Amino acid sequence: MIVINKEHRVFTLHTKNTTYQMKADRHNVLIHTYYGPRVGDCDLSYLVRYADRACAPNPHEAGTDRTYSLDTLPQEYSTCGVGDFRLPSIEVEYPDGSRVADLRLTGWKVERGKYELDGLPFFRGTEGAETLRITLEDPAADLAVELAYGVFEDCDLITRSVQVRNCGSAPVRLRQCASLCLDFQRSDLDLITFDGCHMMERAPSRAPLRSGVQGVGSVRGTSSHQHNPFVVLCDREANENYGLCYGTMLLYSGNFQAQAEASQYDNVRLVMGINPYQFCWTLEPDATFTAPEAALVCSPSGLGQMSRQFHRAIREHLIQDPLRGARRPVLINNWEATYFSFDAEKLADIAKTAAPLGIELFVMDDGWFGKRDDDNSGLGDWVVNHSKLPGGLEALVPRLKELGMSFGIWIEPEMVSEDSDLYREHPDWALRIPGRVPARGRNQLVLDFSRPEVRRRVYGQIKAVLASADVSYVKWDMNRSLSDVWSAALPPQRQGEVFHRYVLGVYEMLDQLRRDFPHILIEGCAGGGGRFDAGMLYYTPQIWCSDNTDAIDRLRIQYGTSFGYPVSAMGAHVSVVPNEENGRITPMETRGVVAMSGTFGYEMDLSAVPQEEQAIIRRQTAFFKEHYDLIQQGDYYRLTDPFQNGPYTAWEQVSPDRREALVSLVFTSLRAAQPFRTLRLKGLDPQQTYQVNGGGSWPGDVLMAAGYPLPMLSGDYQSLQLYLRAL
Repeated sequence: MIVINKEHRVFTLHTKNTTYQMKADRHNVLIHTYYGPRVGDCDLSYLVRYADRACAPNPHEAGTDRTYSLDTLPQEYSTCGVGDFRLPSIEVEYPDGSRVADLRLTGWKVERGKYELDGLPFFRGTEGAETLRITLEDPAADLAVELAYGVFEDCDLITRSVQVRNCGSAPVRLRQCASLCLDFQRSDLDLITFDGCHMMERAPSRAPLRSGVQGVGSVRGTSSHQHNPFVVLCDREANENYGLCYGTMLLYSGNFQAQAEASQYDNVRLVMGINPYQFCWTLEPDATFTAPEAALVCSPSGLGQMSRQFHRAIREHLIQDPLRGARRPVLINNWEATYFSFDAEKLADIAKTAAPLGIELFVMDDGWFGKRDDDNSGLGDWVVNHSKLPGGLEALVPRLKELGMSFGIWIEPEMVSEDSDLYREHPDWALRIPGRVPARGRNQLVLDFSRPEVRRRVYGQIKAVLASADVSYVKWDMNRSLSDVWSAALPPQRQGEVFHRYVLGVYEMLDQLRRDFPHILIEGCAGGGGRFDAGMLYYTPQIWCSDNTDAIDRLRIQYGTSFGYPVSAMGAHVSVVPNEENGRITPMETRGVVAMSGTFGYEMDLSAVPQEEQAIIRRQTAFFKEHYDLIQQGDYYRLTDPFQNGPYTAWEQVSPDRREALVSLVFTSLRAAQPFRTLRLKGLDPQQTYQVNGGGSWPGDVLMAAGYPLPMLSGDYQSLQLYLRAL
């Protein structure tokens, strides 16, 4: 709900449980007055204090009032070069070389429906949604900035977007354009980021804010394995169940930056958006630049509630799932079973074993195209290798369908091998700087997806392959970071646009793929979790969570991922043991328990799996299908923290009506003389009585307050699942 006090120019956004407010002050500066638990429609600008601060410049309009300074005001979109020395939201370079942005309110309007963005991902509104648009202008520079706000009441979600328009007669250069600025009149907060590396992504990192700037970002051309475009500010004492928490998420898959600055007066400013590194966008007269959307959630009831709010919003308003309302299939991927060494007969053998075990989708991974027997060649030549697949997909796919299996395929459209027909024909289509030998990653270069002709050529080949057979799933991979970023299609003064134009090109091609093949389920991947962000989830309903498939490592990876992203988005598979990355041996049961807290599938040569383990797989696929809605759509509760190195890791899914729950637990550290342990559950209806695994029953309030007694198990990495049903 959007409430505007026109007389006092107060703008209030209400969700079910939170309130967000801003106000135009006496000098038309848009100040941020409040974001927190829901309150009434009163003017909260009384919270903003004024004092004479030494060395703080005062705007000309303030006259002799030395208490009015932009350097101390909480601003809705921070300015640059006019007296605010904290983090700016925008930086504009004018023809005379000056870099100033002095933004004042000039107008506003409320529109029916939630705003949409052209060429960028966004949360989609529902009937009854509204948009608030606020216009700020710098009259001395003929520059206009429009702030757009979308309100999702039921999810307690607020979205923000920014458009910058050059209203002048000469080009200007936009050097920074953040999507989000959020000022707090307090600094006693913790900053939580989600950091890591390839194969150990998104580990929570929590630290108290200190004086100065803290933050994370990426300059790799992707959101990256190292840092995620999702950060949290929260009360120092906040935990899963208690405390005020602010989650901020950028819907962007390229270079980003999220920075929090604790100022000299114990205020905090959070700025989030495209990373200014090598970013410089030329705005011609009357041209507009649109920044990516940012999403905010405020939870007065701890980190767990914040996560569940994001999960619901992403599932219902961001992800565009071709199988919405239906169950996604359990899949088998041949990568770890065969790598590049396969032919149609080998694939058919794996499928013949998989189908009777309840597996429904066969995914053919890397190696099916061009001259591709290793990772040194073939990328860019998206034509079926008929030596491996005689008759092409037209011959293979019907064989799989006869087994009752649908078909999926792996692609890596953004990359090119130097040993490929495409590169030999168009070497200038790769990102590389003239006169320099380019760096390689995985023995490949990156195609210049900022160029329409590159995208058309690659997409044309892939479209022909997908149209040649009944394909129901595509895994879109991307296996290196961007270096040597320079485009032969742009003049020198516009090379600062390449990183962003590249991301826009990826989005355009993904959007075209969705439109041309609306029935295909797309899974994103970037060396595993290197581009696991809300921007990609708009186009790909699920993302390969990590190249690390070890069940014990995955406990931490999936735990960290769950703070912002739902289970239904996390690609997770059961793989072989000893695990190929760390050599660990875990039981098949445990590998299944962990993987089914994701999209669920297998990545192994099932024809080589012993009969007793095949029986386990058959039970796992049946269990997953039976409880699919609960697992994928249920409210998610983190019961333990795997980074605390306790004896076990546990999590829980609860149905929206609270009549069902599934508790999953993996013992990670057993010892002799084990103590008796009790696990307290969450999210149940205290008035209901729940039967556990078809046996004994307990009241919901008892299970949450007193807990459930855990069995005494022996052996490494054992697991259990508790299915609760209300009587």
